[in-house]
Amino acid sequence: MTGRPRPRRWLAAPLAAVLAVPACAAGGGPEEVMVLAASSLTEVFDQIGADFAAENQSYAVRFAYAGSSVLAAQARNGAPADVIALASAASLAPILDETTPESRGVTFARNQLVIAVPEGNPARVTRLADLGRPGTRVALCAEQVPCGALAVRALAAGRVIVRPVTLEQDVKAALSKVAFGEADAALVYRTDAAAAADRVDAVEFAEASDAVTDYPIAVLRGAPHAAGARVFVDFVLSESGRQRLRAAGFGLP
Repeated sequence: MTGRPRPRRWLAAPLAAVLAVPACAAGGGPEEVMVLAASSLTEVFDQIGADFAAENQSYAVRFAYAGSSVLAAQARNGAPADVIALASAASLAPILDETTPESRGVTFARNQLVIAVPEGNPARVTRLADLGRPGTRVALCAEQVPCGALAVRALAAGRVIVRPVTLEQDVKAALSKVAFGEADAALVYRTDAAAAADRVDAVEFAEASDAVTDYPIAVLRGAPHAAGARVFVDFVLSESGRQRLRAAGFGLP
């Protein structure tokens, strides 16, 4: 694929946590597709990646997971990646020029917030307003990442004032504060709470209808492996990909 050259300055941090899913070992090896993906997609994309590799022997896929704002900065600064999947359309908007027109802004999943609490809910958090109680230790995502922006929206809808003990750069980090007993509650995605059900409980709340986000996926302009990138995006949008997303608790467009 042709396109304007992109500078090769980029932040290396997300690529430190990369999952390699080999497609085959024969011959010269498969074409490797690099995917930048929001941390809330970790479990389901690991599964989709394995399915993709099993069905597409010409390709392998690697994932770099991080907060959407970090990944957008990666793409803007020319990370050598092929596909980007973020946790909100707002995160993709500043880098639309870095994506190919045919894939721009395709929504493949939806998510919404729940309150994650330690097993047994020792602080007795049963509604959003409880997060504003004095002494309740609350973990939130930073406002510049989608889970943080959604938390701000939900708290405003409920007229709840929270003084968080921490502001994290991605939803997994916020959830870990609850899982390790460092917070009494956190506002996280429903799918992340479900994936950690052996460590946390999920509390639904009425204002969650004001805390829904769409996930876009796109092929990056000048992708080193553009053909494989398009095949992977099509696979995520396929019935096989949708079944994985549905089973993980994501809503579907």
